[in-house]
Amino acid sequence: MHKSTLALAVALGVLAQQAGAAGFVEDSKLSVSSRTMYFDNDNRETGGSDQRETAQGFKADYLSGFTEGTVGFGFDAQAVWGIHLDGGKGHHPNNNNFFPSDTDGSAVDQWARIGGNAKARFSKTEAHLGGALAPNLPILVANDGRLLPQTFEGGIVTSKEIDNVTLTGGQLEHAMGRASSNKTGLSVSGASQDSNKFQFGGADWKVTKDLTLQYYYSNLEDFYKQHFLGLVHVYPITNDQSFKTDLRYFDSSSDGKNGQTGYAFDNNKGYAKNKGEVDNKTWSAMFTYTLGGHSLMLGHQQVGDDGGFVWLNQSGVKDGNGNLEGAGGSSFYLFTDSMINQFARAGENTTFGQYSYDFARLGVPGLKTSIAYLRGDDIRNVSGNGSYNEWERDARVDYVIQEGTLKGLGASLRHGMYRGSGESAADMDQTRLIFNYTYTFM
Repeated sequence: MHKSTLALAVALGVLAQQAGAAGFVEDSKLSVSSRTMYFDNDNRETGGSDQRETAQGFKADYLSGFTEGTVGFGFDAQAVWGIHLDGGKGHHPNNNNFFPSDTDGSAVDQWARIGGNAKARFSKTEAHLGGALAPNLPILVANDGRLLPQTFEGGIVTSKEIDNVTLTGGQLEHAMGRASSNKTGLSVSGASQDSNKFQFGGADWKVTKDLTLQYYYSNLEDFYKQHFLGLVHVYPITNDQSFKTDLRYFDSSSDGKNGQTGYAFDNNKGYAKNKGEVDNKTWSAMFTYTLGGHSLMLGHQQVGDDGGFVWLNQSGVKDGNGNLEGAGGSSFYLFTDSMINQFARAGENTTFGQYSYDFARLGVPGLKTSIAYLRGDDIRNVSGNGSYNEWERDARVDYVIQEGTLKGLGASLRHGMYRGSGESAADMDQTRLIFNYTYTFM
């Protein structure tokens, strides 16, 4: 039995004896979320197959309270179920990006998975152990950009024992993709091998109510080591006006077998000083001015010349039959992780901006819109000779019904346009239409 599975079984045994304790049931929460999604990806005559799919997803979440006592115990469970609504071959690329593929390359009719976490609380410290973890940290962001969410298996401890400081640490061993019932090891873009040890730790220090400092360290064994430094400051100008500064810096280097056959990082299909190896420094600065319902953000990002930015990405991991496992689709903690592209290749200088408006100021609460533009220049060719550029424009409109029978029903329409001039550029137009609703039982 795997060590994390054994630990989960032991924890469940303890819970079985204490489940009747006050707090465990009284503080429990149960909800079911529904997401209907239309996904259209137009490859703009580049030779790739276009994608047009519609699917229905359901996600049930049970969050228990904690048993009484010096150490409280609890349990969380999550079940997801995806149903393909417009089946058949032709507009489903066999890449398990949106929905799992069948043996003939078409989308399966449906898929599901279930997972859970045992948890314990002592004072202001909580530990979660299991297979339904969804971290949102500078060094790892669980992806929820398609029908159903990506989750991870392992353990995470969060402590707030020190005033104004949150300490977080843990180890992850597997990922469950946003279009897969199976779990895989952890890896990076371009690699076919995986790792079962992603260790991390860090701190968020709220220096004042307006200033937060961050430091995190992570290590994906045999792939990379990464340091992160962050600063977030909000300057309140008036009650209805503010200026936000957000600074982020990553320093990533090679670890263990990285660079060897199967463990090579493809540097996001870009240049690498040392082929297959992780070697990168990336900084990003964002400044946001907010006035009433208006919000204007401008920023710049610089990816180091020696190689691309790196993050957890299991897209190349395959099963025993040589088929992709469907664990692809990942996020990272930079604004350039946009709707279509990442702007994360070696040497890339990206200038970006976004304008948003909240229509509550005009008497339409629940309606929001935004438009963003990113342009990346000085991207190094794979050969190291010459450079190229790319750009993307994204727009979205979101509305959540505020009252009545359908209160809480949300709709989101998003459109992205990407154009590139480089060696691996693939022009795309992408549209997503999403309907979300969550019903809470407890």
